[in-house]
Amino acid sequence: MFTGIVQAVGEVAALQPSGGDLRLRIRSGKLDLADVELGDSICTSGVCLTVTELPGDGYWADVSVETLDYTTLGKLAVGDRVNLEKSLTPASRLGGHIVSGHVDGVGEVVSLHTDARSTRFVLRAPDALARYIAHKGSITVDGTSLTVNAVNGAEFDLNIIPQTMAETLFSEYRAGTRVNLEVDLIARYLERLVLGDAAAQPGAAGLSLETLAEHGFLGGGKAR
Repeated sequence: MFTGIVQAVGEVAALQPSGGDLRLRIRSGKLDLADVELGDSICTSGVCLTVTELPGDGYWADVSVETLDYTTLGKLAVGDRVNLEKSLTPASRLGGHIVSGHVDGVGEVVSLHTDARSTRFVLRAPDALARYIAHKGSITVDGTSLTVNAVNGAEFDLNIIPQTMAETLFSEYRAGTRVNLEVDLIARYLERLVLGDAAAQPGAAGLSLETLAEHGFLGGGKAR
């Protein structure tokens, strides 16, 4: 588990295709790896990766086909930069929100503009994730914990302060940049809980107006 507070920006040092998936070497920059051991997890631009080797200036990790298919890691090139965060310990401060490092989908930067000393970004999420993104809720973008300022369909606004711009990849984002998104963990579990017994049925979809009405969230009665 992670908090979404990026601790360093690393760099891709090597990419080695291996048996259909990928071995990835990251130079960790200012991230202190003194307390990291083989098998530990490091959030790499929002993706929880297991450390398989520690060469001294960074780490190696295996990236599965599933991860390559559903994140931006498959598009990385040597020299690309990545946000880094070590996993939580019992003594860690939860400065952001609970982040699993399990990416839900890839979004895209739509636009950005200066807003006083901050920068306002508009991002578009995949349609299937839109229902989990709420005004003033939390979302993780490339491993960075952020508050949603506004929502318009599948698009949402983020206000990025100078500190975040300086310490994460946001300073490199432009319109069209693709980013890893992880929605709020609580929202995902809440949906499954509200589905109740229907969640166990094959092909069970997400929440519908009918399901919400049956559970009393629409003032009673069937949705029309």
